[in-house]
Amino acid sequence: MDILPVTNEQKALLADLSRQTFVDTFASYNKAEDMQLFLDKQFTREQLMAEPDEPDNYFFIAWEDGEPLGYMRLKFWQSQAYSCLPSAPTVEITRLYATQLAIGKGVGKAMMQFALDFARSKMVKQVWLGVWEHNERAIRFYQKWGFERKGDHPFLLGTDLQTDWLMAKELGDLVKI
Repeated sequence: MDILPVTNEQKALLADLSRQTFVDTFASYNKAEDMQLFLDKQFTREQLMAEPDEPDNYFFIAWEDGEPLGYMRLKFWQSQAYSCLPSAPTVEITRLYATQLAIGKGVGKAMMQFALDFARSKMVKQVWLGVWEHNERAIRFYQKWGFERKGDHPFLLGTDLQTDWLMAKELGDLVKI
């Protein structure tokens, strides 16, 4: 498996992969109308294709034999908007998704290790993420990696105001690797 940065030529693929993995992950737990509204207003293909050009955003796709298995979006933050997180520089794992066919095959593990190594390369002491409070599989995965709940924040899915947990992992004393 290779985890590679998204190229300009792959932005449409990234957008489609983003939308599909989001639907695959959350559609069965939410109203169809809210999912569609979210996709139409907050998670459009055009918006997703523009995200790789935003400052301090890093996108990677996991590949095997020319097939995309998943993707992640990492964001480098100079300061924090959430009081439960440090104001020091951090890396947020904004998205980490595997395709349906790749779940349970080590893709998430490989991408998480990559994300932590990326954070270390940025010389940060903490990595954090938001996860829907009802996404028990993801919460267990993050806990296995040492992430702890630090707080929560609202997430609007269509018209449904939901709660995401803010989870963080301390990276300890870092040396550039």
